[in-house]
Amino acid sequence: MTASTQSEGRRAVAAPADVGARLMLVILCLIWGVTWPVMKVALEQIPPLGMRAMTAGFGALTLLTICAVQRRSLRIPNPLAWTHVVAGSVLNIVGFSVLSAFAQNAAATSRVAIVTYTLPVWTVLLAWPVLGERPSRVQAMAMLLCAVGLGVLIWPLASAGIPLGLVLAAGSGLSWAAGTVYLKWARIDADPMGVASWQVTISFVVIAACMLIFEGAPHLQTIHTDALLAVAFTGLVGNGTAYAMWFAVVRRLPAVTSSLGILGAPVIGVASSIMMLGERPTAADLLGFALILAASACVLLLAPTRAAADAARA
Repeated sequence: MTASTQSEGRRAVAAPADVGARLMLVILCLIWGVTWPVMKVALEQIPPLGMRAMTAGFGALTLLTICAVQRRSLRIPNPLAWTHVVAGSVLNIVGFSVLSAFAQNAAATSRVAIVTYTLPVWTVLLAWPVLGERPSRVQAMAMLLCAVGLGVLIWPLASAGIPLGLVLAAGSGLSWAAGTVYLKWARIDADPMGVASWQVTISFVVIAACMLIFEGAPHLQTIHTDALLAVAFTGLVGNGTAYAMWFAVVRRLPAVTSSLGILGAPVIGVASSIMMLGERPTAADLLGFALILAASACVLLLAPTRAAADAARA
């Protein structure tokens, strides 16, 4: 058998897997995009910490079940690795989840969804001092586009002071990016799916404890069915199932291709917020959205460095 024949055979075997992975990526974009307005439905009746505690609980249960079915290892090798898992959970999941939930209570969901996905730009900024990955010219242009986009979003609202919701949304993206860079630096020697399962489980414990301290136990009997269904969807599908699909996609597709999931989700988030919540973005909103998405595209697609690949795996 010639080398060309062998190569053709490998491509033939890989093609169905690639098609399946790309289909999962499209589904993932839809799930993460639709999850934004669905969370808003839950937040109309459930306080932020209570909502996030319940979704983290559902997400942890889903991921642990998937690990058990797929026989994935949950072993964390040593105390230092556990320290990294806990720190990564606080940054990657707790910070992101709590800040984004409070952001949605203070700003339009479409704005929160877009500003949160400044994640790739924050990742480039943090990777420079932590990982020694100096930004390229394209990445520097992306940071400028991101700054201008945020300015366009904030300026019309600044007459009443700095908009808290957008600050919290930017903070959630920054927290997510910090967790991504931290885990890259920590290099935990364990099954990625197992690490993700423990991170979500730890986030449930931390957020639930904060909920009991600051909000008290949730009063489920007063919550309507639509909010409970929103919590179940966000936890089981938006957290647990989506994370499992994401790890499968990252293993089977190039990082730059899989990073399209990051760019597609906020676009669908804006569209679904318009349809489900009746939000109407202004011209300034649309311009700000376009600039921020262009910034993310520059980081993830035009300059596929190691930092961009890590952003894709967030």
